Amino acid sequence: METARAGTAKPQWATLAIGGGSCRVDLANPHDLSVGFNFDGADPRWFDAPRSHSEPLISGGFIGLVRSGGSCNCSTISLTPHCDGTHTESAGHLTRERFDVRQVVPARLLPALLLSVTPSAARNDGESSRPAPVAGDLLITRAALELAWPTRLEFAPEALVVRTLPNPLSKRQRDYRAEPAPFLSLPAAELLVERGIEHLVLDVPSADRVSDNGLLTAHREFFGLPAGESARAALRRPQCTITEFAYIADHIADGAYLLSLQFPSLAGDALPSRPLLYPVQRP
Repeated sequence: METARAGTAKPQWATLAIGGGSCRVDLANPHDLSVGFNFDGADPRWFDAPRSHSEPLISGGFIGLVRSGGSCNCSTISLTPHCDGTHTESAGHLTRERFDVRQVVPARLLPALLLSVTPSAARNDGESSRPAPVAGDLLITRAALELAWPTRLEFAPEALVVRTLPNPLSKRQRDYRAEPAPFLSLPAAELLVERGIEHLVLDVPSADRVSDNGLLTAHREFFGLPAGESARAALRRPQCTITEFAYIADHIADGAYLLSLQFPSLAGDALPSRPLLYPVQRP
């Protein structure tokens, strides 16, 4: 299933003040970057979490499935947000105290920048991670991000959306246990902090390698949590979020957008989410 294209509904234009100027945005036609939880066995997989699952509620003589004779449909779902589809996480991913992501995701539209980058072989790029990369690792590097970053921006982005190349549609159903994904180099994570990015959207399952001895160095750099610390009070960037497992279709051009992070009102350090990217126009 391809992500929704902008321009399919009747436009609803709004003019917003942003970055010291104004822009027009079509609120009816965002690009949907989410890989949904379809519970059909075709969702992407990462780590060794069980597949997301949905089954009809059975209670006494009631079955919550109309096609099996029930009066209505009523399902119980099971999922692991970090591993089964698009999700947004807070620094609570790393802290011993509970820190729900819904506490920090802004309700407003966020000035955002979309960049496409080609990950490079870790042994050849001059950048590294902790632990050190191994043969076969692919890194989303600082150099690649700097090369793709526009030299002139009409507003400062608070959010960055990263599309890795190549970008086949099969990413939406990939089993990343068999096909390891690229991840951020430590200098790349440092660049995001330097440039004031507070909300990061990635089309890979994690900012860090799946097996990294529990260091999560890119996460820690982005959230401002020193190595070895797990206290919420030690966070330097508690307002930040990371969205992973997104998919940015090829027809969505690099450039400036507004980003809305949508998610259910549930407790948790990570929640299934629906990042919506709104194209902007200068009047």
